[in-house]
Amino acid sequence: MDNHHALINQAKNILKDARHVAALTGAGISTRSGIPDFRSPESGLWDYVDPMDVATITAFKRNPKAFFDWIRPLVQQIMIAQPNPAHLALAHMETYGPLQGIITQNIDVLHTKAGSQTIHEVHGHMREATCMQCLETFQSSEILNGYLENGDIPRCPTCAGVLKPNVILFGEILPMMVLNRAKRLTQACDVMLVAGSSLEVAPAGDLPMLAKFSGAQVIIVNYDETHLDYLADVVIHADVADVLPQLAAIFMPDAAI
Repeated sequence: MDNHHALINQAKNILKDARHVAALTGAGISTRSGIPDFRSPESGLWDYVDPMDVATITAFKRNPKAFFDWIRPLVQQIMIAQPNPAHLALAHMETYGPLQGIITQNIDVLHTKAGSQTIHEVHGHMREATCMQCLETFQSSEILNGYLENGDIPRCPTCAGVLKPNVILFGEILPMMVLNRAKRLTQACDVMLVAGSSLEVAPAGDLPMLAKFSGAQVIIVNYDETHLDYLADVVIHADVADVLPQLAAIFMPDAAI
């Protein structure tokens, strides 16, 4: 416990001196909001299905029903999920501290709900869906009701084509404009704060190394070890929802976060 507090104090000292912080967040930041991650034993989304069977762009085109059957419980949870203290802490750090932006691997839009302004969603998001046939884009809130209620495949009201959520499936190219903005933020920061990411998925998982090679200090807060722990200046193995409010409090000591 004493070591844990020492690490948090060390991270606080780094953040106090920072002028340009970038945050990288992964699935671990949203588990306290009730959204499962992909790899945790017995709760991860890949435990009972092969991602190559349902979550590649090829599989989606071949059998969209399999994808929608698999992702339906997750979409239902995302629609009702609310930001937890970790999301709120980052929003406060952007408003009152040196946090310049968030790079997230998550599709759950909880950073937006928390009030964060500069968010680079490198794996897409659930706010919109695009028709695979006519390419028209729709707000998810407009077209998901029937799917969430009875499992019907969402279809375009214009041409009846299958609607694909604007999330990045395996085999798809990441949105290059978003990724380039994320890289620029990474190269400009003097501290990168990793929160709740296993860092196993490239290219987002490589950004802490890019930050380090660009001269930044790296703080990793994640429940489990990552393969980049060795290069971080501070590593805290704990729940981000417990740690991030403590880090954000240095910028708003009298505020409830």
